Amino acid sequence: MSLASILWVDDEIEILEAHKLFLEMKGYHVTSMTNGFDALEFLQKQSVDLILLDESMPGMSGLEMLQRIKRMHPHIPVVLVTKNETESLMEEAIGAQITDYLIKPVNPNQVLLILKKNLDNKRLITESIISNYQQQFRSMFDALGASPTFKNWTEVYRQLVFWELEMEKSDTAEMFDVLLDQKKEANAAFFKFISRNYAAWINHPDENAPVLSHRFFSKKVLPFISKGKPLIWILIDNFRYDQWKAIEPLMTEFFRIQEEDCFYSILPTATHYCRNAIFSGLLPSSMEKQFPDWWKRDDDEDGKNNHEAEFFGSQLQTLGRPDIQFSYHKILSDTDALKLTDNATGLLTNDLTIVVYNFVDMISHARTDMNVIKSLASDEKAYRSLTKTWFLHAPLFQLLKKLSQKKCDLVLSTDHGSLQVKHPLKVLADKQTTSNLRYKNAKNLDVDLREVLSFKDPSLAGLPKSNISSSFIFAGKQDYFCYPNNFNQFAQLYKNSFQHGGISMEEMIIPSIRMTNR
Repeated sequence: MSLASILWVDDEIEILEAHKLFLEMKGYHVTSMTNGFDALEFLQKQSVDLILLDESMPGMSGLEMLQRIKRMHPHIPVVLVTKNETESLMEEAIGAQITDYLIKPVNPNQVLLILKKNLDNKRLITESIISNYQQQFRSMFDALGASPTFKNWTEVYRQLVFWELEMEKSDTAEMFDVLLDQKKEANAAFFKFISRNYAAWINHPDENAPVLSHRFFSKKVLPFISKGKPLIWILIDNFRYDQWKAIEPLMTEFFRIQEEDCFYSILPTATHYCRNAIFSGLLPSSMEKQFPDWWKRDDDEDGKNNHEAEFFGSQLQTLGRPDIQFSYHKILSDTDALKLTDNATGLLTNDLTIVVYNFVDMISHARTDMNVIKSLASDEKAYRSLTKTWFLHAPLFQLLKKLSQKKCDLVLSTDHGSLQVKHPLKVLADKQTTSNLRYKNAKNLDVDLREVLSFKDPSLAGLPKSNISSSFIFAGKQDYFCYPNNFNQFAQLYKNSFQHGGISMEEMIIPSIRMTNR
């Protein structure tokens, strides 16, 4: 590792000679100057990694020199060393973009700590993250054992997301690759877990089954609706748990997290199925039977989520809560969002206000179609970053900040997540099959059954039969379906795109957050 170069400017530098020797013993290269003029001349010829700057010097004060340094080298960290502890000086120094400060008299260990904090922090954080991750590398899988539960899987996924976000703080590509391999291994095991248990969850739900889409409202929203305090339920389409963790720091400035939980999306993990199930409280097979005019098949051209408000009103009737006054808003454009934000106070007139927000799903689909989005969301980290940037500047965030000033509670949820796909699978199907890359519903599906979850009888998965011989198949891991015709062309087109509809932790284990005002 190359020596860090330090410039120390102090008119009494000879008194600090012992400090300089101590730092040099610790591996730093220290150049000393006794006044600001010489120091600025030195900086015109030499580059340094950090400047220690005395605040009180004859000729040119530390703050005057700081201003000149920031004009010349705005990215060099500057640490002010001062005897003056007045609040006005500290405010002036902070306003001039001081990096840190030390109060005289200083001891060598204080200076060393400041240097490590501002120069070595990235390396120290990286070393700590690697060490802690290596200790927990295998323990994350120990919980799965011979008979894992959905709770075990939820915790494994949350831990993987935690470490993925931690790895972003470090400089180690090698360890990040190890983590991605572990996620891949986990998703392969998760696919087997879902294949073994999903039909039982649908047909014989008990305490061993997670809260699925059609039970979400009754379990995670209804218990918190009261006549005394309005509840705002924000449903962001295609919003993953890791994306929630990316925006969480923004939210906690304005809201107190009451509960951070996850529930499971039904299959297929696609809006047509999941969101209708959330609002109706029914599985797709029941929706088709009870509401044939509202339920749309995959091959129908009409909008497939046009009756969410009607579905929800029916669910309230079924639950015996027709007394709940609610409003429903679907946001499909910035114009819709701005109108809703302007009317934030009007959202508090009902017991429950539902806001469906579609933007994140648009990012996912645009990722396939637009080269600009492909470059901006080339991997999981970039996808999270793009979501956070959107949220920070979106009318939705402005709406939430307004609501944080009102007397109300908030539930933030989604309908499903998405997965970056890598491996194409060949599938043969008739012309009536679905276009989704992660699931297919048709007659005469021909695919390697070892690689998919197949339901020849869709009713076993709570799914409708479009005809007597139709079946469903679901891709797991990072697989996606392509037809033999022009296979290589379409495999290349969709590789690394973000898709949903299949079986993965990212698609199925999704966030449910309950918040209240600070």
